[in-house]
Parts: sequence; structure tokens; C-alpha cells
Amino acid sequence: MDFKLLRNRSKADLAVALLPSVLLAVVAAVGGAIAYQYVDPAPPKRFVISTGDGEGDYDVFAKRYREIIKEEGVELVIRRSEGATENLERLNDPKSDVDVAFVQDGLGSAQKSPELMSLGSLYYEPIWLFYRGSKTVSRFSQLAGKRIAVDEVGSGTRTLVEKLLKAAGVDASTSTFVEIGDEDAAAALKAGKVDAAFFLGTPDDEQVRTLIQEKGIRLMSAELAEAITRQVPFLHHLVLPRGALDLRRGLPEQDVDLVAPTATLVARDSLHPALISLLLNAASQVHSYSGIFEKKNEFPSDKSDEFPISLDAEHFYKSGVPFWQKHLPFWLATLVNRFIVVVVPLLVVILPLARTVPRLYQWRVRSRIYQRYGELKFLESQMARDRAGVDYLKQLDAIEERVNKMKVPLDHTEYVYALRQNIEFVRGRLRRGA
Repeated sequence: MDFKLLRNRSKADLAVALLPSVLLAVVAAVGGAIAYQYVDPAPPKRFVISTGDGEGDYDVFAKRYREIIKEEGVELVIRRSEGATENLERLNDPKSDVDVAFVQDGLGSAQKSPELMSLGSLYYEPIWLFYRGSKTVSRFSQLAGKRIAVDEVGSGTRTLVEKLLKAAGVDASTSTFVEIGDEDAAAALKAGKVDAAFFLGTPDDEQVRTLIQEKGIRLMSAELAEAITRQVPFLHHLVLPRGALDLRRGLPEQDVDLVAPTATLVARDSLHPALISLLLNAASQVHSYSGIFEKKNEFPSDKSDEFPISLDAEHFYKSGVPFWQKHLPFWLATLVNRFIVVVVPLLVVILPLARTVPRLYQWRVRSRIYQRYGELKFLESQMARDRAGVDYLKQLDAIEERVNKMKVPLDHTEYVYALRQNIEFVRGRLRRGA
């Protein structure tokens, strides 16, 4: 910066030019400070996920999420539950501290829970029906009159099974519903205390792996699976290939048709956007691999039947991990994002001001020069009308004195010199009596 130039500038002109800009900049800075605190607050250092019992798939996956998220300095707290139904109840309970939970499709809806949103589906949860006897069971309607283990009241399995059986004309009045599930249901089926038992889970579920090998116990292949999915949109038709569960023993011995909802991550709409991308990044690392039913990178998916997909989740599925989180540690990335939220609006105000200040300053300096030109022009007009009795040279000297006292920046001195030449020209005319 040329300090001589600064000394030659008029402080008054500069102040007049800068004052509006300074006021607007102060207003923008105050607004930015408010936005920094309230518009995009920092994410919490911990959040809570509701899973299931300690042996289920939900709990297993949540533990894997927790380890991945822990690397970013955020704690994922696991709250165990009785299953998907209780998970949904916790999300709907304003007194609960649960932020996100595993929920199977078919349990809730946006109409009943308007403050909940989907973060995407994670994997298929097939419905497995194992039964005793030599007679083939291929339709749910064939369970009429049987003793059926349908899991406990309030469980996700129980809710879904009751819907399927009701559609097939089977209910507690036509059959005996035994309220046991998981290990208890498997044990009762082996002991002959029930005729059939429903399970919900992945092919790696312990009960599935155990019962498929039990003599006298068979896995139902639903011959109406495709028709069921047409009537119940949140269900998917899956085919379990022959030998998929045990290649050495060739189990199952034939292809099996199954129906399945998907497990979905459902969250409160208050969950911080940065935590959404952090959680979905962990889910991608866990669920993107191919499985017996899932294709590689099929999950997690933005497909959601029950709840609207979160806008932040939708952005994640389209663009992946946000740019700053991809290249910076999580907390530094969130700080940069907050900084951008504040700075961008400030730049929108400040950049136009930065272009306006020089123009305003230039106008201010030139206006004083033009004011002297106006005086000179007025003097010439008077001279043209009346030459007698007026000391025009004295008035001209006064104009020149005011010009000499003007302080202008170096890049405007040419205008001052031109004005002096014009004054001298008028003085010459007066002396010549023109």
C-alpha cells in the first residue's frame, strides 16, 4: 500500500464513502454471529439408537456402527429393546432419549408419526416359517387349526405374522397362537409343543441355521409369494437358492420362495444432519456387501415405503459422504460447514460493498472538483451578461485558492491540473477584455 497516497487522500471523503459499508458490514457480522449459534448448531457428541435384544441382528449391526462412528469422536449409545415395535414406540415418545432406531417395514406410517423420517432401508428380513410333519405346507391358509408360535405381543414379528395370517383367513379363533419367539419358539418346535413357528431375520439367524438341519422340521416355500407382495406393497419376493444355507449338505434341498420386509433406519426429524451422514457412512460400510438375497451396493438404499426419506439422507445417497467429511476429521468438517453457513451470506453482502466503496470514493472526490467547475461556469455566465462594476478577477482568484487547498489522491490530480488550466484560460480572457 502507498502510504503517501493515503496521506494525500481526504479523510472526510474516505469516511463518507466507507460509512454505509461499515454499517452494513457490522449488521452482516452480527447476523452471521447469530446464524453461527442458532442456524447450524454443532452436532452433539453422542446420540442414541434403539436396537433389539442382545442376540439379534439389530444389536449386532448397531455394535458395528458404534465402532466405526467412535473413530470420528462421536459416541453411539445402544438402547436394547424387545424389538422393532418398541423401537417405534420409543421414537414416538417425546420423553425418550432415542434419536434413531431399527424398524421393519409395515409397522408404522408417516400419518401416525409425522415427526419421524427414514434414513433408508438396510437389508431384507425374510419371514421364515418352519413346521413339523411330512405333509407339505405351501400356503399360510394351511395353518388353520395348528398350534403356531407367533412371537410375543408387541414384537415386530408378531405384528407382521398376524397381518399375513389374517389375509389367509387364519386368526386366534381358528388356530392356537402361542406367544413365544426366537430360542423358545425353536425349542418348542423341536419338542413338538407347537406345529409351526415364525421367525424374522437374516439367513445367518441362529434359529434358521439350526432348524434347517433338524429332522422332521421343514421350511415352508410360499407358492403365493408373488401374489402376497402385490397385495402387501412393503413385502418383497425372495428366492432362497437350493444349498444356500449349507452347501455341503445341500440345504435347503430345493429353491424356497419367501416374502420379506426390509429393515429400515428411522430417525426423529431433529437428528443433526452431520450425524445422519456419519451414521449412513457406517451403514454403507456394514451393509454394502452382497449376501444371499442382497446384491453388492444394493443397500443401504433410499427406498422407503413407510416414512419420507430425510433430505440429508437423500443427498447422501446421491452424492455420498459430504465433501468436507470425506477429506477432514469429522469435527473439523462440521466446523468448516458451520463457517460456510456464516461466511457465504457475509460475502454476498461484503463483495458488492468492496466494489462500491472505490466508486463512491471516486464520486465524492470528483464531486468537489465538479463543484469548482460549476463556480467557474457561473462566473463565465455572469461575465457574458455584465462586465462592468464587478471584480471578476478577484472571484476567479478565490475559486483558484479553493482549488489549491483541495486534497485529492494522486490518481485524480490530472482533473485538478485541468481545472487550473481552465481557470487560467478564463483569467486570460478577462485580462484581454474578451
